[in-house]
Amino acid sequence: MPLARSLSMTSLNGLLQCEDEDLPVEDLLLFEISWEVTNKVGGIYTVIQTKAKTTADEWGENYFLIGPYFEQNVKTQVEFSEPPNPAVKKAMDTMKSQGCQVFFGRWLIEGSPYVLLFDIGSAAWNLDKWKGEFWEVSNIGIPFHDREANDAVIFGSLTAWFLKELSCQFDDKPNIIAHFHEWQAGVGLILSRSQKLPVATIFTTHATLLGRYLCAASIDFYNNLDQFDIDKEAGERQIYHRYCMERASVHCAHVFTTVSQITATEAEHMLKKSPDVVTPNGLNIKKFSAMHEFQNLHSMYKARIQEFIRGHFYGHLDFDLDKTLFFFIAGRYEFSNKGADMFLEALSRLNFLLRVHKTDVTVIVFFIMPAKTNNFNVETLKGQAVRKQLWDTAQSVKEKFGRKLYNALLKGEIPDLNKILDRDDISIMKRAIFSTQRHSLPPVTTHNMIDDSNDPILNTIRRIGLFNNRTDRVKVILHPEFLSSTSPLLPLDYEEFVRGCHLGVFPSYYEPWGYTPAECTVMGIPSVTTNLSGFGCFMQEHVADPEAYGIYIVDRRFRSPDESCNQLTQFLYGFCQQNRRQRIIQRNRTERLSDLLDWKYLGRYYMHARHLALSRTFPDKFEMEPSAPPKTEGFRFPRPSSVPPSPSASQHSSPHHSEAEDEDEDERYDEDEEAERDRQNIKSPFSLGVLPQGKKKQHGEYRN
Repeated sequence: MPLARSLSMTSLNGLLQCEDEDLPVEDLLLFEISWEVTNKVGGIYTVIQTKAKTTADEWGENYFLIGPYFEQNVKTQVEFSEPPNPAVKKAMDTMKSQGCQVFFGRWLIEGSPYVLLFDIGSAAWNLDKWKGEFWEVSNIGIPFHDREANDAVIFGSLTAWFLKELSCQFDDKPNIIAHFHEWQAGVGLILSRSQKLPVATIFTTHATLLGRYLCAASIDFYNNLDQFDIDKEAGERQIYHRYCMERASVHCAHVFTTVSQITATEAEHMLKKSPDVVTPNGLNIKKFSAMHEFQNLHSMYKARIQEFIRGHFYGHLDFDLDKTLFFFIAGRYEFSNKGADMFLEALSRLNFLLRVHKTDVTVIVFFIMPAKTNNFNVETLKGQAVRKQLWDTAQSVKEKFGRKLYNALLKGEIPDLNKILDRDDISIMKRAIFSTQRHSLPPVTTHNMIDDSNDPILNTIRRIGLFNNRTDRVKVILHPEFLSSTSPLLPLDYEEFVRGCHLGVFPSYYEPWGYTPAECTVMGIPSVTTNLSGFGCFMQEHVADPEAYGIYIVDRRFRSPDESCNQLTQFLYGFCQQNRRQRIIQRNRTERLSDLLDWKYLGRYYMHARHLALSRTFPDKFEMEPSAPPKTEGFRFPRPSSVPPSPSASQHSSPHHSEAEDEDEDERYDEDEEAERDRQNIKSPFSLGVLPQGKKKQHGEYRN
């Protein structure tokens, strides 16, 4: 909806009231500033891209994104146009007249928001002057060799310049909200405040700089949060200037937000300020019209993964693919932060359990973590070639067999099956069988690694001995490259691959939010997360029994690493004991949680942050009713009624459970009844509601 109507509605709600009758609220403009606007570097790109539609629906033509101009990105993502807002156009023209290249257009994503892009290179000649000005207002010096920090100074100076030119056109009326994401955009916030621009500012940190560095160094981070000498730690890692930029941004902003409660605790110690609002990350949820369409997609893409497995394990395909489960971990190659170290140790223990109990289940685990490689592994390519050759051989023999059978039936005869295949056919099949023999084990990696001997995943695989032996019930495949539908090995996009797997495993130690398990949830794929990830904490708050809904939360905060690893092993082993029907029921439940992750629901937290910023920046113009941030207790999913009350509801800790137990659970399960109950638990979350005129919301009435 247009912004004017949105704020008018909010006014009725008594949450934010404009006291100046002459101030037209439709003149309010919202700018979101980030280095990752049209420029994919990490997860912030996903946040901004997926949130754009919800924000554009709320603010209409008054919503703008500001980012850096990179020609290779803009060519495929931006449609250039003239700014429809005359004030924005005038500010751009002023900057252009002084030698800065500024571009305007629509970002070709859902919602098609306006984007304003600054060419950093065209303004680089001002760098020394702007660094001097930044020093004068903040006493933060930027070393010449840190290109990323220097770019941040140019980008921030251009942003502050633009906001100054824009705000000058509005006299003293409060017309601008500027929302800055991460330290790269923070310089613009610091300069805007130092120049006393009439701009309501918000700063969001998606992960603290120092926190990420400390966790990567395998330090016991969360148990020592209050023990760190922050300045010393930042200086030793040569990021003191970046840390100062981030901390100054946090303290200068009218409203400071983080993406999760765990990051809020971290920011309190690392940045010495508690966030005003926690703004969880969401996704754009696209519901299928058919109830079980996502289950059909799972079957389709699972078959594609099985084809790859047939080639990769040729000559060692002595396990039943119908009883094979596909697990995966994906993300940046941060061995400890992403929990790959604990996952591998748990896989070793899982392999032992499956072998001891002589189970017929096989687990194949994919590590999708980009690393430096030379090219595809020859043995892996050969496997796919052998598979294709066998397929072609089988097709030719089948065609010949079918033709003879057809002719015999036309004559009214039952063919002699001993004669229907001649000696040549037998020879072709024998040659095909001989071609599948191999004298080496299936490779644990699909590519040739550049630094094989120092790769932490491969070194751990060597230590625990998971080499894809015939006796191993857990097989491992490292795919050190992003997935692509054009790959000659595994021709699937990431989303297609996720849909084809059975379980995503993300036992992260440092994960401010965690989009990978969230994406699994939206696609109806169960996942493992931790209580040190924002997503895991969010699900613990919203779901009474996360395991029943396919969200397994490992306790990495209050348990020792060995205890956490044992808990992860039990989760994995319990999942392996589920039968096919139990997995289907669990996937149905998992997919229903996707409503919780929709920006239509989570966008309320950003809305609250903007209202708070306006009321703090312009207290004489805007007044906010005293109320807490949006509450979420009204959307807590209960334990599904079909799940028995024992803790072993979703999985069996022993392989010797009875078939009668399975039948009892199947009888209790009523999908339509459960789905309706879940819908009732999250109904009407998408607006704060319009109250009758004159009636104000009381404290805490964000809840439904």
